[in-house]
Amino acid sequence: MKFTDFGFHDSLMEGIFSSGWEEATPVQEQVIPHILSGRDIIASAQTGTGKTGAFLLPILQRLLAEPSPDHHINALIIVPTRELAVQISHQLDGLTYFTDIGSIAVYGGGDGNTFVQEKAALSRGADIVVATPGKLISHINMGYVKLGELFYLILDEADRMLDMGFHDDIMRIIGQIPAKRQTLLFSATMPPRIRSLAQKILREPIEVNIAISKPPERIRQELFVIYEPQKNPLVKRLLKDSPFRSILVFCSRKQSAKQLTRELKRAGFHAEDIHSDLSQSQREEVLRQFASKQLPILVATDILSRGIDIDQIELVINYDVPHDGEDYVHRIGRTARAETDGTAYTFVTDKEMRQMAQIERLIGREIPRTPIPPELGPTPGNDPTPRGPHRPGSRPAGHGRTGHSRHGRPPAGPQGRGRHEKKGGAPRRGPSPSGV
Repeated sequence: MKFTDFGFHDSLMEGIFSSGWEEATPVQEQVIPHILSGRDIIASAQTGTGKTGAFLLPILQRLLAEPSPDHHINALIIVPTRELAVQISHQLDGLTYFTDIGSIAVYGGGDGNTFVQEKAALSRGADIVVATPGKLISHINMGYVKLGELFYLILDEADRMLDMGFHDDIMRIIGQIPAKRQTLLFSATMPPRIRSLAQKILREPIEVNIAISKPPERIRQELFVIYEPQKNPLVKRLLKDSPFRSILVFCSRKQSAKQLTRELKRAGFHAEDIHSDLSQSQREEVLRQFASKQLPILVATDILSRGIDIDQIELVINYDVPHDGEDYVHRIGRTARAETDGTAYTFVTDKEMRQMAQIERLIGREIPRTPIPPELGPTPGNDPTPRGPHRPGSRPAGHGRTGHSRHGRPPAGPQGRGRHEKKGGAPRRGPSPSGV
């Protein structure tokens, strides 16, 4: 389907076209009509499937078509991280650019001025609020958040919010809003606790399943089976020989990210790290440099595995094995976006072999093993005197390595020009490029 087939308002269609969107993704085709008809939704859809547009577009259409009370919040989108809040806010800026709909993102890490702006918007009302649970609770505790006339509640990446311990915060927020509302729940996975949450907050929902539990075929995956002390020498060797210009390295702990970045800088690489210890302004600056290709190497914790929306990342390196298969899919899914190819390397220590085997079972394939340079020493697969637990039946590193593919760069979408300030939001910005 094309977006013209949904009957959207002309001003919304201008924002859609300016954002570079033309054809709806499968999740958008299935979800948008049900949201327009007022039904609750429970949808299994991962980042990269177009789920953000799937809930933003029909909500925007309904706000344009149906009168809403002033001085209240009309739609609330709850997300797990500030990065995802910023990403959705940027997409809203583009889609609503030619309308009078206003929005604001509410998340931690800002300064005093940011808090004042958030308080003003939440006090006088806004068409759409995108918020992290903890920050929104902080404002609710002060008694001025206008949720009494809320029409639309959206929970995005609900599984990740529960993983982060936000269940009680979510239920407290829901206790502040009207029972008569439209609720949309999006989650990458559907474990029992998500279905339990859905039973509490949804009314006769439509269920849509677009989850992708396997990485795109365009991603070339390789495993390096090594000992822990070999990680830093190997990553430096790979980066030194790499033809890639945009590289994202994932570490499971922020301390590892900090240490690795220091090591890379000492070795002469242009690298920065991003994690929860940085202020919001620092994070945004690092992401800006990485997105604009001024920064070739970004070392990140899992804070970015779902929240980053940057095309043309050519190589993802899993410095540590992710905690589960879904996290693996999300991490390597940061490459091979916008119809480009991508490459993903994963370092697997002798203590992580069983964990990696579970991931391979989830994605339904065995990932090729690539030998490390001989000068880095023996590996768990060929060490005659293993230094740690070795999974029975695991095989040594494989042979052979394919060539690197380079990425095409799709053209950016057109940019608009600002007009005036909207209700509850910051001054208008131009439409953001496609990145649903």
